[in-house]
Amino acid sequence: MTPEPASPDQLLPHLEADGVIAMPTDTLPALAARPEAAGQLWRLKGRALDKPLILMGAEADQLWQALDIRPQAAWQQAMDYWPGALTLVVPNSSKLAQWLNPAQPTSLGLRVPDHWDTRALLRRSGPLATTSANRSAQPALLDPAAIALAFPQTLLAGPFPWRAPSGQASTVVAWRSGRWVTLRRGAIQTTDWPS
Repeated sequence: MTPEPASPDQLLPHLEADGVIAMPTDTLPALAARPEAAGQLWRLKGRALDKPLILMGAEADQLWQALDIRPQAAWQQAMDYWPGALTLVVPNSSKLAQWLNPAQPTSLGLRVPDHWDTRALLRRSGPLATTSANRSAQPALLDPAAIALAFPQTLLAGPFPWRAPSGQASTVVAWRSGRWVTLRRGAIQTTDWPS
């Protein structure tokens, strides 16, 4: 039986207390925590620290403000896919990179999901550290009931029912030597991007 979904007024204090939530996205459901509490996500998943987390925000400007950087003009081609299933790995050495990418704290993955309810939550919470809702090396969990069973300490973001995710992970591209390099193929095709 699926627990009742939590409202934003329940989710926000849980996050502030370093709790973990599960929320829908356009690709795969995500586990999320405040960046300062990102260690909770690695522990819950049994995930190695050399696998970074993603900073998810409601919109691009919210992410750039959190990082205190201005996007390069050349990044616009990639940013045009936001909100959507594209994760951008950009150079960054802030505290956020140290919390979400401790093995290589010189870059950070960023995403704006194409999911209205989750973006509304992110507008209130601020950007969150995220990862897919599954145990490390196990298939992604797509159903709130399965997520609640695997991670009973998490609160499930409402409202239910969650819009069906694509089930396909986001494409991941990294800014290296003045161009985007595809690290993981996913929902967005990047083969036509100039190299």
